[in-house]
Amino acid sequence: MKKILILGNSSSGKSTLAKELSLQNNLAHLDLDTIAWDKGTVTQRANIEDSEKQLHKFINENKSWVIEGCYVDLLKLVEKHTSKIIFLNSDVNQCINNANKRPWEPHKYKSKEDQDKNLDILINWIKDYYARDDVFSYKQHMEFYEKFEGEKIILDKTKNNSPRKSIKRYKI
Repeated sequence: MKKILILGNSSSGKSTLAKELSLQNNLAHLDLDTIAWDKGTVTQRANIEDSEKQLHKFINENKSWVIEGCYVDLLKLVEKHTSKIIFLNSDVNQCINNANKRPWEPHKYKSKEDQDKNLDILINWIKDYYARDDVFSYKQHMEFYEKFEGEKIILDKTKNNSPRKSIKRYKI
C-alpha cells in the first residue's frame, strides 16, 4: 500500500505531481485545500478538528493514497499513516509563474475572475515562503521533512529540475 504526502510552497507543482502519481499508481488523491478552508472562502481556515475528521475519513476509506498540501499542522495528523513523503523545494520565480498560469480551481472559487482577484495575495504569499515561520513556510516544511522517519525524497526544483523528470528516478 502506497501512502504518500507531498508538501511544498504554493504553486510548486504539488497538485500536478499528486495527480500524476494518482493516475500512474491508482491512488486516491486528496488536495488539502479542499478541507483546510471554510467552505466558500479561501481566506478563513476551517476549524482544525473539522479538517482532522475529514482527513481521517479519507485515509480510512482508501487503502492507498496521495495527499498534498502546504499545511504542516494537517500533514502531522496523518504522518504516522504515511509510507513516503515528497518535498518539492521550489524556485520562487517558478512558483509565481505557475500561479500566473493557474487554471480556474472551481473547488476554491466561484469563477476564474474571483480567483484572479486573489492573485496578488497569492504571489506575495509565495514570495514570503522562505521568510515566514508559520505552518506553510519553508522552515516548517524542512523541519517536518527532517523529522520524518520513513522514506523521503526532496525534489529540488531550485536547480531547474522538473518534478516529472525527477520523480521517474525514484520508485514510487
